[in-house]
Amino acid sequence: MFHTISRAALCTAFVAGLFCGAASPVLADDLATIKENGTFSAAMSGQYPPFSMVDEKNEVIGFDVDITNEIARRLGVNGNAVTTTWDGIIPGLLTKKYDAIIGSMAITEDRLKAVDFVGPYYHDGRGIFVLDKSEAKGLDDLKDKVIGVTLGETHEKWAREQGGWTIRTYKGLPELIMELKAGRVDAVVVDYIALLTVIKQTSDPIRMLDIANIEGAKIGIGIAIRKNNPELKAAMQKALDDMMTDGTYETISTKWIGRDIR
Repeated sequence: MFHTISRAALCTAFVAGLFCGAASPVLADDLATIKENGTFSAAMSGQYPPFSMVDEKNEVIGFDVDITNEIARRLGVNGNAVTTTWDGIIPGLLTKKYDAIIGSMAITEDRLKAVDFVGPYYHDGRGIFVLDKSEAKGLDDLKDKVIGVTLGETHEKWAREQGGWTIRTYKGLPELIMELKAGRVDAVVVDYIALLTVIKQTSDPIRMLDIANIEGAKIGIGIAIRKNNPELKAAMQKALDDMMTDGTYETISTKWIGRDIR
């Protein structure tokens, strides 16, 4: 998801040094450990359909899950999708709760201080959505309105920087859609691929504002891993590149999104 993590959430005694500009410690490459354990675990929110969501069997499914499992297969191990709250997802990676973040995370300069990225594995962008019946046509029409965002996403930071809006934070896309349809927020700021896909499937009365040159209109989405892991990074990048070459990526993307989003 086009998310970012607030510094307040990250700057604990351990994480502050990693995220807030201090040098990372030298770590042994994680690839050997992954192969020894026979499992590659990747974190995601589970609140971001169709990229990650929990089905009626309480299993995590979606585009990011399939990408996780395919990378794991090409590494010669089993894949394991782990759900966690988005605002704590980078600290979880740094404290080795999982091997990577495959959760639709935007590659930003701030994040690159804390983690390395494989990819991008697709591109997305910022969209502002309102109900069809809304009279809003642009940003000026949303002045003094209530705006919904996912806690910890880059969209939250961007929305707060605009000024003049009341910002409400939520756990993920399903909650944002529910709040918008119920009229408890006037607009939501989210990654446009995910919500456009949901609207296509559900025919919900929601539309995206046509705003030219909005900041964050296109951004690379990457797979985060801990720093100082050149062997793991190279192996994962090769797996991703091979998927895109042999048609596997397009198959996964078409299955969940309806088109190739690389």
